[in-house]
Amino acid sequence: MTWVMVILFALATFGLILALRAPRVGWEAVGAALLVGIAGYALQASPSLPGAPKEAAQQSAKSGAALVEARQQLAEAQASGEGLNRWLVIGDALARNGQFGDAAGVILGAVEKNPQDADAWLALGNALVGHAEGTLTPAALYSLGRAAQADPTHPGPPFFLGLALIQSGKLAEGRRLWADLLARSPADAPWRADLAERLARLDAFIAMQAARQAAQAGPNQPGASR
Repeated sequence: MTWVMVILFALATFGLILALRAPRVGWEAVGAALLVGIAGYALQASPSLPGAPKEAAQQSAKSGAALVEARQQLAEAQASGEGLNRWLVIGDALARNGQFGDAAGVILGAVEKNPQDADAWLALGNALVGHAEGTLTPAALYSLGRAAQADPTHPGPPFFLGLALIQSGKLAEGRRLWADLLARSPADAPWRADLAERLARLDAFIAMQAARQAAQAGPNQPGASR
């Protein structure tokens, strides 16, 4: 029964691509990816074993959905893009389920079709960061940089680059990007209130972290009472 579901899922995925009329040049790549996935399932899966909840997978899916929603909101506010992008529709669907690697592979079709699509580069960068579990890899940094080049006024690149830096532990660098974005955002920008709130929470966290470090270092300071 499990094998039937796997095959049906693969066929449904390929059917969705055909229904969305994705460019024919990408059919072979997507079909090959599906076959590789089925082969990997055949080698590694154990359908006879009882299922178990995977908290990490659930968190990855939640994170993916949040990233897609945030990017789409910024894109709508910026009024960027040229209408419905079939590659992004598929890529976003994969990213929402935490399948960041597959999403990045599909979104490559969007940037190849239009290298000046800032939203596509942004989606690719986010997918690569998600695939690396929050780490800002060189490929992700390049993608976010290309998004900024394609549309220097788009709030997405500095916002998500700042987010990736913060997730990687580079709080000061991420804060600098967010503060600069807030400073140059119009007073009526739809994203301004949310960004200001995020920046305030980040400042509170940085202050709390500094206070904790100071408290830990206090007893070891020269001249401390013995």
